[in-house]
Amino acid sequence: MSNPDAEYEANYDAFIAEIKQTGEVWGLCTDEDDWAVCASSAYEDTDVMPFWSSKAAAQAQCVGEWAVFHAQAIPLEDFLNDWLPGMHEDDVMVGPNWDENLEGLEVEPADVALELDDEAPETDA
Repeated sequence: MSNPDAEYEANYDAFIAEIKQTGEVWGLCTDEDDWAVCASSAYEDTDVMPFWSSKAAAQAQCVGEWAVFHAQAIPLEDFLNDWLPGMHEDDVMVGPNWDENLEGLEVEPADVALELDDEAPETDA
């Protein structure tokens, strides 16, 4: 029997390690520049934006009702400097490397930024 929590933690750890290595994050976007957002399963009145550490994993989600989306790369620097602060302001959680059922951890953007910043060069905000 598998432990989903451990699996979700492993997906998150892989997400952080892989995006640090590749320098890009993958989200799902429409041709109209609308980004995929899900309702949180953990927090009432909260949205979650799913992101993946590889194009293949993101593109695999673009089926069924999500067929309108395509995998879109976001440079890690933009993700760290623009996306995460904006998501924090909007009370939107990060869904890192969600599985094929769109399930996984829901992480505070500030926590993701801290994970990514621990090895990043210091920058003046």
